[in-house]
Amino acid sequence: MPRRPVVALLTVCVLAAGLSAATAQGLFGAPPANAPAENAPAYSAPAANAPGGATEPTSPPVGWSPAEAASAAAPVQPGSPTAVVRPFYDQVNLEIDPAERGHFIDPAKTVLDKSDALRKSGQGECLDPNMALDNADYDKDEIDKSLKTLEAINGDQAKVIVAFVIAGNPHRLEWKFKKVDGDWKISDLLSVTGQWALSQYQCE
Repeated sequence: MPRRPVVALLTVCVLAAGLSAATAQGLFGAPPANAPAENAPAYSAPAANAPGGATEPTSPPVGWSPAEAASAAAPVQPGSPTAVVRPFYDQVNLEIDPAERGHFIDPAKTVLDKSDALRKSGQGECLDPNMALDNADYDKDEIDKSLKTLEAINGDQAKVIVAFVIAGNPHRLEWKFKKVDGDWKISDLLSVTGQWALSQYQCE
């Protein structure tokens, strides 16, 4: 029978080299009060992107420097971690589609493969719905209006922080990446808001 994961206290460090704490809070807001701080490696200067990588005609978020505001206007680079993440917010439940499994590596891939096997066996679902949306209901209009991303790369590892608002509720997730044979692959998905991680699900 499927088992739900033990909820663990998870957090995401959005501090990257050249990105101050005030800047991160201006983009994503303060983290949950019960989310402990996490030590994370220094990352290269991040690039924040509005939906589709297009320039937004609005003022930059509070706390952004002119350089970071200019970076936000830059389009998403093909093949970048952010480019890999974007489709998951254009189509609901894409993360559990076996056809998209090539974008994942372990530990995320193993959990998704076991979830597929469990579903095919008729024992039910292991994973929660809409994991890329932090299990919130999908509303494309709200996603397009509020979605912000922050990318940080450190060698062959990367993170993409995703922040959005649905039904007035803010959500924040972290997509973890590793470069394999020149391509960025998703190794895990974590929710700062819901305090869960895909890698912690036990689909047995």
